[in-house]
Amino acid sequence: MEIDGFRGRLVTEDDIGYDGARAVWNGAVDRRPRLIARCGGTADVAAAVRFARDQDLEIAVRGGGHNVAGTAVCDGGIVIDLSAMRAVWVDPVGRTARVQGGALWGDVDHETQAHGLATTGGIVGHTGVAGLTLGGGIGFLMRKYGLTVDNLVSAEVVTADGGIVRASAHEHPDLFWALRGGGGNFGVVTTFQLTLHPVGPTVTAGPVFWAAEDTTEVLRFYRDFTADAPEELGTVVRLGTVPPLPVIPEDLHYRPAMAVASCYAGAVDDGAHAVRALRRFGTPLVDLIGPTPYAEHQGGLDDTVPHGWHYYWKATDLAGLSDEVIDVVAEHAYRARSPRTYAAMFHMGGAVARVPGDATAYAGREVSHNIIIDAVWLPEESGELAGAERAWARGFLHALAPHRAGGVYVNFLDADDRADRVREAYPDHLYRRLAEVKAKYDPDNAFHHNKNIRPA
Repeated sequence: MEIDGFRGRLVTEDDIGYDGARAVWNGAVDRRPRLIARCGGTADVAAAVRFARDQDLEIAVRGGGHNVAGTAVCDGGIVIDLSAMRAVWVDPVGRTARVQGGALWGDVDHETQAHGLATTGGIVGHTGVAGLTLGGGIGFLMRKYGLTVDNLVSAEVVTADGGIVRASAHEHPDLFWALRGGGGNFGVVTTFQLTLHPVGPTVTAGPVFWAAEDTTEVLRFYRDFTADAPEELGTVVRLGTVPPLPVIPEDLHYRPAMAVASCYAGAVDDGAHAVRALRRFGTPLVDLIGPTPYAEHQGGLDDTVPHGWHYYWKATDLAGLSDEVIDVVAEHAYRARSPRTYAAMFHMGGAVARVPGDATAYAGREVSHNIIIDAVWLPEESGELAGAERAWARGFLHALAPHRAGGVYVNFLDADDRADRVREAYPDHLYRRLAEVKAKYDPDNAFHHNKNIRPA
């Protein structure tokens, strides 16, 4: 099989590397595409899109392959695979980076930190830049520097007709607006240009763990602590068990516990002052906050969510951390049977909230926290335990229903979150605008293997 104008590598089910090429981060996803087009550059992507349209093939687009729903791979169609396109070019004077669509956040942090620069990225180093950015992009730096989409300067996009356009505030501004939160609906982004900021290379960062039975007390303190926290301080709450990391005493591994992970986007001494009250609260099991290389901190959780494990997610935006919400979280967080399962809450606000609600397609500007409920189990545990973990996640979400803020972060939606939950990710006026942009750039909905927005 050949594709006109394509110089990359084509992989079919007859090739030895087929199973590896079709595997994605979530090992629960098992799909068999007809063809995997491993692209070497933008021209290859355009050629693959034209071929897919000519052959009427289902299209899946793979950047980092990290989306829990497995949208990066399809059955019977073509996977346009950007995983070989991982280059990052840094302009330290202009404080920007050009990043190819297959790059991972670990690639970006590695290159930008050589110049003491960074931009808001994911909290796991092997997360793909493309998927995280197109959905909005939340991470430790967002309260100081905004979401990833708030730092997007321009994007090179292959459109549904196989054309190549540049989207920015001045070129195809309607497409540029939609790319910043509307997901992979509008084309294949082959290059992102991102604004960088002075961060690190050493920051005050790390987690503090408390026993599960202290959760209610700690979360009530955390609510007050974050209300007055400086914007430089990014925090994520993790509830589940203590992960078996080498830096944690072995006798604590897999003990039910909650953690608050912090990263201060400023001077190390200022960061130490900002987290002092957090570190002194209650009786922590272990305190790992200290001066840390930023890139090392960003990759600190990589081994706790490796490729090939099975994952199932449920998520929602929260109206706030009321006593009632805290009680629900404390009641449900430790009911899961798998020691790898956890829930995480992200503290929003700051620079995120200062951007007008319709400036980008990302909709959760006024949310104080959002929560992701992550059921996790090993491939060999995919029987009764898998069913129990999925039921736990759905039950947890149901218990939070009275306290939801009426939105959800689109990147946290799983494969069984249907169209109504995609609609939940956007207010009606934003969804209508997205559908209009979709109709202009992809009227046939060729890019529908995603959190789909149908053309108006």
